Parts: sequence; C-alpha cells; structure tokens
Amino acid sequence: MTVKILQIGLIAALAAMAAPAAAQMRTPDGTTIVHAAADCSGAASQVVGQTGGQLLSASAQTQGGQTVCVITVLVPGSGNERPKKVTVSVPQ
Repeated sequence: MTVKILQIGLIAALAAMAAPAAAQMRTPDGTTIVHAAADCSGAASQVVGQTGGQLLSASAQTQGGQTVCVITVLVPGSGNERPKKVTVSVPQ
C-alpha cells in the first residue's frame, strides 16, 4: 500500500511540473489528481508564537471558497485558571 501511495504522489508531482495548472490530471487507473498546496506549518508556528500556547492541531480547510488553515492551540490560564482551547482560522 505504501508503494502505491508513493507512486501516485510521484505521478502527481511529475504531472504538476509538466502540465499547465488548468489541465485536469489523472493517474493511470483514472483517479483525478488534485494539487493541494496548503501547508499550515507556518501558520501554526505564527499562532503558537502569538498565543504562547501548545499546538493541538493544524489542518487546511475550505471556508467560503477560500483555503484557510484552522489552528487549534491550548493556551495556559493565568493564576489558577484552567488552560483555554483556542481555534484560529488563518487565510492561506
């Protein structure tokens, strides 16, 4: 299974470099290839740095036709307060 996933990933990468962006790409078995360029690591680092929290999750989602990174952090409470779970959407 890992080999098939790697093959599909390699095919997708090669096709993305060779074909125009508007062209629809397919694998040899007919599966449509969708280019996903959303990498939320930078957005996650930014939110963690700004909040001083601990990263719980980071995922790319589509909201209103736009790709955003949804970042969830656990922010420490002050004094005896419990930590707060904070979710932030960052545009790509």
